[in-house]
Formats: sequence, structure tokens, C-alpha cells
Amino acid sequence: MDTNPRTKITTHAMRNIWIILFCFLVIVVIVTSSVWYNQETAADTKSTGQKRTRIVSAVVIKHDVPIKLTANGTVTSQQTVEVRPQISAIVKTVHIREGQFVRKGDKLFTLDARTESANLSKAEAQLTKSDADLVNAVRNLKRQQKLFEQKFVSQAALDTAQNQVDSLKGQLDFAKATVQASRVTHGFTIITSPISGRTGSIPVHPGSLVQPNIAIPGSVTQPRSAVLVSITQINPININFSLPERKLVILQQALTKGDVTVSTKPDIAGEPLIEGRLIFVDNTVDVKSGSILVKAEFPNQDKKLWPGMFVTVMLAPEILIDALTVPVQAVQTGPESKFLYVIGKDNRVKSQTIAVRLVQDGLAVVEGAMPGTRVVVEGAQNLRPGSSVVETQSSGNKANSGNNVSSNLTNNYATNRTTR
Repeated sequence: MDTNPRTKITTHAMRNIWIILFCFLVIVVIVTSSVWYNQETAADTKSTGQKRTRIVSAVVIKHDVPIKLTANGTVTSQQTVEVRPQISAIVKTVHIREGQFVRKGDKLFTLDARTESANLSKAEAQLTKSDADLVNAVRNLKRQQKLFEQKFVSQAALDTAQNQVDSLKGQLDFAKATVQASRVTHGFTIITSPISGRTGSIPVHPGSLVQPNIAIPGSVTQPRSAVLVSITQINPININFSLPERKLVILQQALTKGDVTVSTKPDIAGEPLIEGRLIFVDNTVDVKSGSILVKAEFPNQDKKLWPGMFVTVMLAPEILIDALTVPVQAVQTGPESKFLYVIGKDNRVKSQTIAVRLVQDGLAVVEGAMPGTRVVVEGAQNLRPGSSVVETQSSGNKANSGNNVSSNLTNNYATNRTTR
């Protein structure tokens, strides 16, 4: 009867012992960590005379920095052609599909050519007759000339024969022109693509009657023939965007030195930038918005850019030569000016007043600093002039790495500019 209560008491006691041991181990770990931290702090204080503040630093770099401009643009086709019929005829064959890519010269439609073929044959027959009449009149003129030399015919008869030859020459020229016109009209029965591009919707089918100069009911404009298909050029393609008018002089100066590279990125994850070139700057400034229209041309073999899309474009027409850059986190704001915490050889910091000229891509272009000096990037909130600091190696490496990456990007822009 007493066995079960004793077993429960024993189990409960063992559980309490394990809990006490666990709590003891936790206390030992906390005390050990505290002692180790105090020893490290004491070592730092002993060697420097005061407590060191852990910081992350970076080096002031001197290099060329492109001033990048960003704008919203609209993708537009360089040209769109509406294919219309030139004659009244029945559609015999449609050689394309809606949304198909066609090349210049590809056959689009074939119209019924029986009427035009008959008119061409008639004109060619008339040309043959006119040529034969002229040959006969020339032979007659030669006979009249011989008879006139022998005094057998009068001058009037000779003039009549000459007039007949001249008249038939005019008729022959007219017949040739008629044949040429008939051939042109006959050529309208085969409709080919005037440009390379993508076709739109096709409202006609084999058997449809197409006519030129169709009057639209209620329209006051000049009658126009129905559109058989529209073709839009996709490659290359343009992007239109606007820039502030204050950038006009910079754009003009950049264009005189060579092509200005313009970049855009499709709204697709993982897609690289697409690079094009500036091809047009408008000749007037919009007085309402104070901006100027700019146009760039992009290769579009992969068809990633589509007419009507809204995209973001980037260009760098201006480059700051030998600019001093630091990570933007290094710039501190004081009551009167901005400054940097510069680390001296004795690992003490002092404030250096600067002027910030540009902030972009995580970098600040500053004036008033010295290239090669090391400045505080993280941990400045715990500093004051004269504070002693110690570098946090892991974080410092990351800061320097980011600084180097940004430097490489700007150097790439500078290299592209030199190549141009």
C-alpha cells in the first residue's frame, strides 16, 4: 500500500534536482561571459587609458562618379504602317496570321487579278498595233522621200507622210504608258509588307471585297480605304521620356562627345538591364512642365519591350571627375553642418566638417575630406571627438566590400565613357 506514494516522492525529488542543476549551469555561463567581457574591456581600458567603442569604418575613395538620372518612360514603336488596298477587288488569299512577325517584302494578301490581267493584255495588244502602224508609216515616208527626189510627188504629199509618222510615234508612246500603268495596277493585286514588324488584327478574309477610298458615314474627313492590317516595328524600339530643362545643356555636351548610353530594366525578376542609346532631344522645352522630351533607341531581339509599356530609364550624361565618396551612413548631421568622424593613427576620432554634393546608390559625394582617410560608418552615435575606437572586423569587411562594389560600378561607367 505504501509503495506508490514513495515512488511518486522519489520521482518528484529527482525532477527538482535536475531543475536545480540546470539553473546552476545557466548561472555559471552568465557569470563566465560577464567575467570574460569585463576582462576584455579592462584590457582595452588598460592599454588605451579609456574604454574603446566598437565601430565599423570605411575609407574615403577618390574616383569618377557618374551622376545618374532616372525617369519614367513609355515604349513606342519607331514606325507603324496601315496596309490599305489600292484597287477594288476580291481577296483571294490571306498569307499571314494575326500577331505574326513578318519581314519587309513578305507577301500579305493576294487579290483577284482577272480584271487587271485583262486590262494589261488589252494595253499590250494596243501597244503592238501602234508599233506596227508606226513601222508601216516609216516605210511609206521613205518611199515618199524617194519619189519627191525624183519630182514625182509634191511637197504636200511628203509633209503628209511625215505628219503621219510623228502622229503614230505619239500614239506608240501613249500605248507604252498605258501598258506601264496597267502593270502597276496589276501589281496592286499582290500586297507585300513595307516594313518588318508584327501584324495586328486582320478584318478581311478570302472572298471579302476591298475597295479604295471608302467614305465613313458621318465623317467629314477625306474618304480613306479600309485597313487590311497594321504592322508595327518591334526591333529596334524606342522609349520616350522627359528630363528637367536644366539637364538640356548637359545632354547636348554629352552628345557632342559621342553616344549617350541609356539603360532600362523590364519588370521581370532576374532580368538584366537593357542598354540603348540616346537618339533624339526635342527642339523645344515644354513651358508648362519645364521639361524636355527625349527619345532613346533599344535593341529588342527578345521582344521584352512592347509598345505602350511604362518603364524606368536610367542614364548618366554627366560624370564628376575625381570625386570623394564615402558610404552615406558615414555622414553625420550636426547642429550647423554635416561632418565625418575621422579615425587617426592612435585610433581616436575627430570630427571633420564636410559638404555633401550628391547622394546616390548608397554613396555620398563629399567635399572637405581627404582621400585614403578612414571614417566611422557604424557606431557613431556612441562617439564624441577624442573617443577611442576599435574596429569590428566582420562588420568592417562588409562595409569595405560595399564601398568597393559601388566603386566598381562607377568605374564601369567611366570605362564605358572612355570607350565611346
